[in-house]
Amino acid sequence: MSQKSFEIKRKLDQAFDETSYQTQFDRETDQYRVVDQETNQGVTIHLTKLIEKYEKVGDQALWPLVEKVTQSLNKLKVTHSLRGNEKQVFPVIRAESFNTTHGLDKQLVSTPHTAETTIFYALDLETSYQLIDQALLQESGWTKDQLHDYALMNLADLPVDLNKQTVAGNDFYFVKNQDGYTASRILLDEFLENQKERATGELSFCIPHQDAFIIADIHNPKGYDILQQMAMQFFSEGQVPITALSFLYEEDALTPIFVMAKNKPTD
Repeated sequence: MSQKSFEIKRKLDQAFDETSYQTQFDRETDQYRVVDQETNQGVTIHLTKLIEKYEKVGDQALWPLVEKVTQSLNKLKVTHSLRGNEKQVFPVIRAESFNTTHGLDKQLVSTPHTAETTIFYALDLETSYQLIDQALLQESGWTKDQLHDYALMNLADLPVDLNKQTVAGNDFYFVKNQDGYTASRILLDEFLENQKERATGELSFCIPHQDAFIIADIHNPKGYDILQQMAMQFFSEGQVPITALSFLYEEDALTPIFVMAKNKPTD
């Protein structure tokens, strides 16, 4: 555990001290967990992902996170149902290593995506969302395929707005919609096809964290170096990191690639 991690832990301890939540800290992994003793459900915070932002803005990096954790745990106290909420389910992307268990004995519903990523499903609760587990799906009477179809249809109804930045002759587009499903838009086949048709160089996608989706139209080797630097920075800053790897989009499929600095990608 680094000194900065200890400093962040101490401040989080103070923030949650007067609540009904129990906190746990794993020194080996720098993971800080907040558990609601009433529901026995919790949220895990990766302190190593907070350090860079904390060094830049201090406590301002922590308070929005504390508020988000509190809101999420409060929402979990309410019993939710999928029935009647067909328009409120969405897919979310997580790292392939993301834990598929939720709470004590609950198994999250998931679908394989790539070697680096997995699709989970969320019930949108406006200011937060609840990941859907097998028990909630079974209670709804839906099949997993129905859940998947509802989620993709709802995702397709969301707008996709892009900001463009050209660096060293390479074009980078950033999905700017901050609605909790930014990275999920990589599941929109029609959108990916449109980007492929528009690209004049080599096309790569990157989803370093839940709220980031980068489309790169690469025209020279330096573009891959820039993309890798962007990916690593976004990955380190995201509250819900996914992967620092990029994806090639070829033959309607996403292939994870490792980008060597100042070189083209190697398999």
